[in-house]
Amino acid sequence: MGEGVLESGPGGRKASLSSRLVKRALLGFYRMQGWKAVGTPPPDGRYVIIAAPHTSNWDFVYFLGLVNELGIDAHFMAKDSLFRWPMGGFMRDMGGISVDRSARHNVVDAMIAEFARRDRFALTIAPEGTRSAVNQWRTGFYHIALGAQVPMVVGLMDYGRKLGGLGPAIMPTGDYKADMQQVAEIYQSVTPRHPERGIKDFAGMFNA
Repeated sequence: MGEGVLESGPGGRKASLSSRLVKRALLGFYRMQGWKAVGTPPPDGRYVIIAAPHTSNWDFVYFLGLVNELGIDAHFMAKDSLFRWPMGGFMRDMGGISVDRSARHNVVDAMIAEFARRDRFALTIAPEGTRSAVNQWRTGFYHIALGAQVPMVVGLMDYGRKLGGLGPAIMPTGDYKADMQQVAEIYQSVTPRHPERGIKDFAGMFNA
């Protein structure tokens, strides 16, 4: 993408000089790794990106590169401790939204309200909530999409093929298990950076 993407953050926020320099370096590194960006954002411009599998801090670097290449004005939620000095300004410049994980219901309501007040809003959520191995996803991303009446877009980051970006858009119906079965079929073939930390049985995790 052009210089405008580098000079400003999501939502037109003017990024600081240090943030712009760091982002330039990260995007330069991303381009040297030979990744291929695929997919097209939903035309409405309001959607939740499911960011999975999430097993490494490197996911953030490739996330920045992929959304930049696809021209996506992406936001993401992260724990409030990451928004303190010295990383706070950079996190906000990159589209970060600080959340208090101890108040999950308030986070869902706040994000639904954020969708209601914006014409365009791409919110990226890692449902694993951690880079460590998990057996279940947190369901906040689903309730946000359902409450905001926006589609969930399957975010892809396949280290095996160095391919990432956006997969299909799925409109939540309220039947979590049925909707997630569609998601599971896609992620079964995606290789995370650390496969040992990834979910081994995507389909089975939605039967609980």
